[in-house]
Amino acid sequence: MSRFKNLLFSCLFLSAVVAQAQSKPANTSLPRPKLVVGLVVDQMRWDFLYRYYDRYQSGGFKRMLNEGFSCENTMIDYIPTVTAIGHTTIYTGSVPAIHGIAGNDFIIQKTGKSMYCTEDETVQTVGSTSKAGKMSPRNLLTTTITDELKLATNFKSKVIGIALKDRGGILPAGHSADAAYWYDDLTGGWITSTYYMKDLPVWVKNFNDQKKADAYLKQNWNTLYSIDTYTQSFKDNNAYEGKLAGNTQPVFPIILNQGELPNYKLLRTTPYGNSLTLDMAKAAIENEQLGKNTVTDFLAVSLSSTDYIGHTFGPNSVEVEDTYLRLDQDFAKFFAYLDKIVGKGNYTVFLSADHGCAHNPALLNDQNIPAGLWPAAKIMAGLNTLLEEKYQTKKLVLSLDNYQVNLNNPAIAEAKLNEQAIISDCIAYLQSQEGVANAIDQKAVQQASIPDVLRSRIINGYYAERSGAIQLILQPGWFAGYGATGTTHGSWNPYDAHIPLVFMGWGVKHGKTNAPTHMTDIAATLAALLHVQMPNGSIGTPVNELIK
Repeated sequence: MSRFKNLLFSCLFLSAVVAQAQSKPANTSLPRPKLVVGLVVDQMRWDFLYRYYDRYQSGGFKRMLNEGFSCENTMIDYIPTVTAIGHTTIYTGSVPAIHGIAGNDFIIQKTGKSMYCTEDETVQTVGSTSKAGKMSPRNLLTTTITDELKLATNFKSKVIGIALKDRGGILPAGHSADAAYWYDDLTGGWITSTYYMKDLPVWVKNFNDQKKADAYLKQNWNTLYSIDTYTQSFKDNNAYEGKLAGNTQPVFPIILNQGELPNYKLLRTTPYGNSLTLDMAKAAIENEQLGKNTVTDFLAVSLSSTDYIGHTFGPNSVEVEDTYLRLDQDFAKFFAYLDKIVGKGNYTVFLSADHGCAHNPALLNDQNIPAGLWPAAKIMAGLNTLLEEKYQTKKLVLSLDNYQVNLNNPAIAEAKLNEQAIISDCIAYLQSQEGVANAIDQKAVQQASIPDVLRSRIINGYYAERSGAIQLILQPGWFAGYGATGTTHGSWNPYDAHIPLVFMGWGVKHGKTNAPTHMTDIAATLAALLHVQMPNGSIGTPVNELIK
């Protein structure tokens, strides 16, 4: 009888243990990193990974290449190749034809009014008296990978965007971000808009109170190393470089400390703008406890100063070389910080760019390479004169921005003119101009005698409500620039469209591929890594080779 009682007790005890175990929720949490950090280096061509490779230290770009996975043949899927579209495409996996961000600025075709990509008159600046905060992501029509992470975690994930440029912080962070911060030229501090919050967090106010921009500007800008070691650049002070305000020549040292009141705008066109951005990124990680959440957090960082410096000095300048050597050091410090705070192996970081840049046309000509500076303003004036004589209506072309002919549709409608006839006249005129390879009717691109790759990129870049009627393709090496010095971007050519793409950290194999990959694949790859849905306009596919 005693044995029976013992056996019965044991069975009841085991049943209770099993029932209790079954009543507890199983540990079914998905394997995900604690933090994802996106690094977009504005105007970084793919070859900059290797142009200065021998001078990079072990902890920055080299660490990413030696520990991570590099997609060596990543191309932009559309034209025009500009900042707002690049950042949007990276984080949406989509293209302007779907996500609607058709340029940094674009014309609303129905009204003829120009619109900035993130402008929003319904919101106010937070953190300054300037108007620089009247911005939001409302012009973006699709979700971002950051939005999808929010949705997947029932909005428990924290998402923050940081960049000197408003568009570089706002568009990657998406619609549902906890915050996006950008730089204010009036105060040298970081601001946001009422789209996100009514007042800056205490930690941002404290960060601004440190006046880091003032401290950086007091340093002036000299080369990191002896100037005679910058052998990947043309000599300092050449005819291809522009100069910064307050400096009589484009030579080192570059004077930044120019008077009693600091010129905060000047900071953008120095390597210190990147340093300040990463300072802000570290402050956000610490104060928002990013990577300490029960779910994955996401920090979207854009390094904008590389673009300002490239536009001013051009890719063959000592200034650009020095900027990348300094950014390499900043990245090394940033990755070491992530190792310490989040833990090595606990975070995923990716590096890419929104676009590249061309060589200066005069420099190419002096080396017997075909190139040219396309006089857009002169061409538009001539085009409008021609059309006015024929149709008796002034300013039928509003702009040639984004290498597109933006027609004055309200004027065409009011005068009851034949739009297609005007388009045909524009194409005939443009095709006769030096430097123009093709002028293509956006609605008839399928009939154009152009390579399939160009046809695809034109279609991907065309959003009817915000894009011009005609797409211009200039000859290789030609661009419509601000002037004869420095450089710009916007075309389909590899110098503008071939971008770096390197993943490192949690869930990432070491290696590389030369197989074709695309800017639109970045969000899809992140979605696969994070086990979340791709953004709702995504056309990309995951780079499976890099996923563990």
